[in-house]
Amino acid sequence: MAKTPSAPVAAPAVFERHDLTDRQLREIMRLMMIQRTIGNRGFQLNRQGKIPFAAGSDGHEAVQIGAAMALVHGKDILSPYYRDIGLAIGGGLTTLETLLSLFARSGDLSGGRQFPNHYTKHAADVHSISSIIAAHCPHAVGAAYALVYRKERGRAVLCSFGDGATSEGEWHESVNFAAIHKLPIVFLCQNNGLAISVPLNQQMAQPDIYKRADGYGLPGVLVDGMDPIAVYGVVKTALDRAREGGGPTLIEAKCYRYLSHTTDDDDRTYRTREEIEAHRPEDPVPRFQRALVENNIMSAEELEQLKADVLAEVNDVTDRAEAMEPPPPSELWTHVYEGTHEPWL
Repeated sequence: MAKTPSAPVAAPAVFERHDLTDRQLREIMRLMMIQRTIGNRGFQLNRQGKIPFAAGSDGHEAVQIGAAMALVHGKDILSPYYRDIGLAIGGGLTTLETLLSLFARSGDLSGGRQFPNHYTKHAADVHSISSIIAAHCPHAVGAAYALVYRKERGRAVLCSFGDGATSEGEWHESVNFAAIHKLPIVFLCQNNGLAISVPLNQQMAQPDIYKRADGYGLPGVLVDGMDPIAVYGVVKTALDRAREGGGPTLIEAKCYRYLSHTTDDDDRTYRTREEIEAHRPEDPVPRFQRALVENNIMSAEELEQLKADVLAEVNDVTDRAEAMEPPPPSELWTHVYEGTHEPWL
């Protein structure tokens, strides 16, 4: 059985917070808990027969929330992929909007027409998510090119994807184009070592994706994807560089996926339960909880209260989203065809 990448378990000897305040560190913890709770809620709702599909993100909380904290809301553009529950919320979606997407209700920002876990929010500069692996990368690069074309300084694009996307032609073309034109974009690879069911060593001979940056003439950075503060530090540095005209950066955050690829996947066919348990000590949620307690930023009691508050919030938005009406059949063709003509049938 192929081994997936493992992040260091031990916390650094010195608690490096970069420029994050205690309030921001507590917010990181809150968002990580929300991400995990909503990710698990999707699996629960699917098993109850209430939604057709969900993609969890257990193990990706640190990289997604850490990266989200580096975004400048109202300026930066987020181009996420289907596992980016935390990045979407950190980028500007509300918890209710994520549940409306799962239930495909009429109040959903996509009108109930998008696949579950495929968020978008124009007002927050969050691109629509594509199920086609790496298909969003050219869109992200196009947005970055538009910023240059319109001479909009001080803005950048964050393009997120999994390790499997780096085996697609669209990914290579996007990185190459961005490097040539020195576009204000950061490429963030969440490397959990599995492209659905294909382990990393069956995808590529060079397992360190960040090293590919050399071939395109741009910086490549490796970061512990189980440490939200470390991720925040490297993503912020890369986004600052992009906003100032320094060009793109490729970041590889090594993490682990604890759940199946989606609710349609049975991961027992390609990895053992023992392998998953062996990675449990690296789990970013309890790991960050320990760091906050050890550095007197939150107490154990405050963490328990936060956990209860998050669960109550997710329960509330789940009930509210489920109670809403689905889009009416009369809107079947709305926002699909331009103009008033009937579609060709």
